[in-house]
Amino acid sequence: MRSKATKPRTKTPGIPPDPAQLEPDPTDNPVHLTLASQSPRRRQLLTEAGIAHDVRPSGIDDGRLTPGDRCTPSEWVMALALLKAAATARRSGLEPGTIVLGADTVCVNEGQILGQPADERDARRMIRAMANATHDVLTGVALICTATNRRSVFVDRSVVTVGEITDEQIADYTQTGRWRGKAGAYNIAERLEAGWPIGFGGAMDSIMGLPVDRTREAANNLAALRA
Repeated sequence: MRSKATKPRTKTPGIPPDPAQLEPDPTDNPVHLTLASQSPRRRQLLTEAGIAHDVRPSGIDDGRLTPGDRCTPSEWVMALALLKAAATARRSGLEPGTIVLGADTVCVNEGQILGQPADERDARRMIRAMANATHDVLTGVALICTATNRRSVFVDRSVVTVGEITDEQIADYTQTGRWRGKAGAYNIAERLEAGWPIGFGGAMDSIMGLPVDRTREAANNLAALRA
């Protein structure tokens, strides 16, 4: 069994660290995650990052849920992520010490939450609303360690600016059906490749559905605290 890597809390040049002052290094020892979602984009991001994972869908249909009047977009997206992770974490058959990952992404345009469009007409409405404007993209992430019941929940914010898009471009796009299952009706990587006038601030992977580096760090921190 591989021993846990350690790092000194303080370091004095020329003097070896006191073993009593060592603590686990959460950036080492990659963990295995159970993804509480069937999202192909999140699976792709985890795979490309070299993060081992399996998939156990939560069964939560967030399209049927709506935020309350007192819930901010950030609170809402974190709540959805936690709901998904908790639903999967409660299932039997998980390996001891499993770390479950739940995530959800929404766009926020002029204070309005834009999740996945209900149909093609809704997709056109969303894209028209975001054209020639700037909107936020919020990705909520929740991790639950089934061995300790410790949780890590956070939200990652990015900003996306969309330039002018003609009605013809919108119609051509929505007819392809590629808007299905995507917050705000678009995938930023696809639309950039298609030549849409889009600029952004933040992490591309977060806009696509999962801030990989922050997720890896949080998962490793939870893993370091397992008995």
